[in-house]
Amino acid sequence: MILVLNCGSTSIKYKLFSPKDQGEGFSLKARGYIDRLGSPRARFYHVDGEGEIDRDLQVKDHTDGLKTISPLIIQSAGGVEGVTGVSHRVVHGGDIKEGAVVIDNSVLEKIKDYTPLAPLHNPANLEGIEAASKYFPGAVQVAVFDTAFHQTMPPAAYIYALPFYLYKKHGIRRYGFHGISHGYVSQRARELLKPQSTPFRVITCHLGAGCSMAAVKDGRCLDTSMGFTPLEGLVMATRPGDIDPSIIYYLKEQLGMSLEEIYRLLNESSGLLGISGTSKDIRDLQKEAEEGRSNSALALEIFSYRVKKYIGAYGAVLGGMDALVFTAGIGENSPGVRRSICQDLEFWGIHLEEKRNSCMLGGKEGLISREDSPVQILVIPTDEEKAMVLESWKLLK
Repeated sequence: MILVLNCGSTSIKYKLFSPKDQGEGFSLKARGYIDRLGSPRARFYHVDGEGEIDRDLQVKDHTDGLKTISPLIIQSAGGVEGVTGVSHRVVHGGDIKEGAVVIDNSVLEKIKDYTPLAPLHNPANLEGIEAASKYFPGAVQVAVFDTAFHQTMPPAAYIYALPFYLYKKHGIRRYGFHGISHGYVSQRARELLKPQSTPFRVITCHLGAGCSMAAVKDGRCLDTSMGFTPLEGLVMATRPGDIDPSIIYYLKEQLGMSLEEIYRLLNESSGLLGISGTSKDIRDLQKEAEEGRSNSALALEIFSYRVKKYIGAYGAVLGGMDALVFTAGIGENSPGVRRSICQDLEFWGIHLEEKRNSCMLGGKEGLISREDSPVQILVIPTDEEKAMVLESWKLLK
């Protein structure tokens, strides 16, 4: 069996998969999560064939969390030897192109090297790898990188117009993130639409607390909105996305802010939260906008406007588009945001069907475009764990 492990900055999500006896595919044996790691009341949820656990507990870090989870996983696997592989989601893998790699010392060093570019995630990923090696000592540890899907981008898309030595010597370039999600939903769109001709051009919109988009042509990523770090691109819950870099210099010289203060401002106090001044949650902002809060309405407008700009840019990159896909928390569950994004894009063949759009939420999958829409609009719940287990299984076989 393969344990898929996703260690976030303050959370652990996991699923245990067993290969099916007949044919390809996997059955889910157990799943769960621990949220709010490090807080006095972390939430622990676990479900398997024996039942369900849902309770608060105190978990100080990822190692402590894996200590709580591992006995339940071992029980579901029929013993510790039943877990033959552990698949880890790793946010930043630099220029590693492989979908999945066996973790050895060189891979661990690579993950450590890129920690400054993903300071909230790579350390958590490393801690999860170390803990899993301790609790599942006989399992092969596998890394699946969020950056790998984007390594098909051409140099014109990933090289910044900076002195070239910064790329050659220091690796400063666009890497892109959410690649596991973009890869999964773009492939799922192909499966659902069954295009009869090539190329198949799809723009994927991963809209959640973190947001990114990708331009995908016949399964290959040609461009993506996040860059050297996950700070670039779309407006997000607490991140601004694209800004003039001179703003950083201005904040330092004119406002006297330190680089650390600016870093926190850009990562923790900007985006939807920064504009609204009240919340980073789309649901709160929609309610506040209906109540007349102008800054909340403005935050929603800016959010949708930035996505719309990228749709136009990526349509140009792809030479047209066949499908537009919404995924992740906001993309899957906010008909209002999807409506706002698609509004006035009819000239590009994007025709939203309002009744379908209004009904598509809560993890549903399907079309939300009109029957006569040249561009098919889909909502596809992302399933990064499924993508990870498939990549890991191919490697372990």
